[in-house]
Amino acid sequence: MATSHKRETARRTPRAAALAGSLAALATGAVVAGGVLTSSPESDTSVVAVDRTATKPTAVAGSVSGAVRKMPTLSRKATRTKEKPAKKAEPVKVKVSAVDRLLAKKAVAAAVKNADERRWTTEDLNLWTRPDAKAKKVGVIDAGEKVLITGRSYGERVEIVLDGAARWVTEGYLSDEKPVKKPALGASCTNGTSVASGVSANVKKVHEAVCGNFPEISTYGTFRGDGEHSQGLAVDIMVSGERGWEVAEFVRANHQALGVNYLIYAQKIWSVERAGEGWRPMSDRGSATANHYDHVHVTTY
Repeated sequence: MATSHKRETARRTPRAAALAGSLAALATGAVVAGGVLTSSPESDTSVVAVDRTATKPTAVAGSVSGAVRKMPTLSRKATRTKEKPAKKAEPVKVKVSAVDRLLAKKAVAAAVKNADERRWTTEDLNLWTRPDAKAKKVGVIDAGEKVLITGRSYGERVEIVLDGAARWVTEGYLSDEKPVKKPALGASCTNGTSVASGVSANVKKVHEAVCGNFPEISTYGTFRGDGEHSQGLAVDIMVSGERGWEVAEFVRANHQALGVNYLIYAQKIWSVERAGEGWRPMSDRGSATANHYDHVHVTTY
């Protein structure tokens, strides 16, 4: 049998299978190219993960769509650490003290406007700008002055209104009634009266003390031709009524300092020698002057 030398041609791959493989490769390349082209470092868009095993012929089932397996979408946003928003700074709360509230302009203006009660000062009082340790002294108000009060107080001071301005004074020295000024030694005589030269030093003391505390009295009798008057040891203080008694009691209370021996007023006599008996009655001498109803008689040592 003759030997055949006919060349055996290679077994051809079925055209359908080859076409499927080509389409799968093209599809895979298109998907990969599309992912690369559409991704950007500056963009937060998703990146598609590709399964490279899809290019194997065995992975092709019969459609191009089967050649690519969808993978989970990875987001750059998901991998970022979430930054906590910065906390807003809370406003600083400034503490306002009780005295600052008391001294607020509106509060002071309202207090001054509504002040309608009046009181009398019983002593000379310092005037302060505020009631606490930061106060500045701005003057002095004399005893016996009538002032408006606001009714407000702080610590040991109370608020008054003086010439339309709020001022603070020490509490406890404002009275509902006008105080009676008590006579005291050391007051100066300012009404221009005097006693005759040649009288005793004690008569001069009596005149100075009475004049300083009772400035309305303008007549003092000293020398005359009888008794202690002729010796310059006596003085008649011309005053009557209740005011006369105020003068007489003032001199009696200060008899030691003034060098007084005895006094006569309103038909009564008081003497150092019989001080324990108080004011003693005297016999009627007739007239008002003789009975000492119109003057206080003072005899000194």
